[in-house]
Amino acid sequence: MAQYTRDLTPGSLKDKVIVLTGGANGIGASLVEYCCQNGAFVCFGDLAVEAGETIANKFNSSTSPRAVFVQTDVTSYESVLNLFDKAMDTYGRIDHAVAGAGISEIGNAFDPSLNMDTIRQPPTTKVLDVNLLGCLYVARIASVYLRQNRPPTNPTNPPTDRSIILISSIAGFKESPGLFIYQASKHGVLGLMRALRLYLCSPAHDIRINCICPWMTTTAMVAGVQEGWIAAGLPTNSPMDVAMVTARVLGDASLNGKSMYVEGGRAWEIEANIDRLEPQWLGEGPSESLARGQAVLGSGSNWIKK
Repeated sequence: MAQYTRDLTPGSLKDKVIVLTGGANGIGASLVEYCCQNGAFVCFGDLAVEAGETIANKFNSSTSPRAVFVQTDVTSYESVLNLFDKAMDTYGRIDHAVAGAGISEIGNAFDPSLNMDTIRQPPTTKVLDVNLLGCLYVARIASVYLRQNRPPTNPTNPPTDRSIILISSIAGFKESPGLFIYQASKHGVLGLMRALRLYLCSPAHDIRINCICPWMTTTAMVAGVQEGWIAAGLPTNSPMDVAMVTARVLGDASLNGKSMYVEGGRAWEIEANIDRLEPQWLGEGPSESLARGQAVLGSGSNWIKK
């Protein structure tokens, strides 16, 4: 993997309008703080109203709403629409969107104590709904809202950069025993980004999309394993570490279709080497025919029947 070392470009977030889900706690709260400190305007949603309003008030004056909080349930399409509408009504445009809302595993869907009677009760879909459906809703809505109110492009006015970031996890590409539904959801997030990266960057949309895949990050989600992790001397992210990497990707107009693995505050891009090494792990013959097939598929627009 290639380590991603580019610093946040000075001024790259200044006056940019960012919509963020999951911004009241953890990584999301740190991202709100870091983006506001670097001159962005942030409209963020979460179910934690008191925490969200406290964060928003921290960055607002009586005349300038630097941060706007909207109570948001990412499993409700109307609720996510309302968040985007609030940003558009407040700031007149949206430059970047971050799907950051996420929850950890609930119960054990494969509990060995399950029997022929208890197996008849289906597992909760809440983890899938928040982690994957929520990302799908944000990406779909952002694909339209980010196209609006772009200044005209001319020789003295370069194209306006617009982008989406989906927050996945190390569990998006590496096995995490015991996190069965969580892992499936985070694999899905990475798959969604890969499905969209050629499609959204086409002239019809002109939107970048990337993924962030944090490893151990000191949030409430990892409370059960954090002590043993630290005792083992393994690298740990703070929420601000991940927020800073995310902000750097937001501000880097050269990045599209990338996945950043974040460990100990450092980031490595994983997609390029997965592609580069494909002939080795898949085989040269299958890799060559796969490439020809992908060329036929192009951006994928022909899959969709009218």
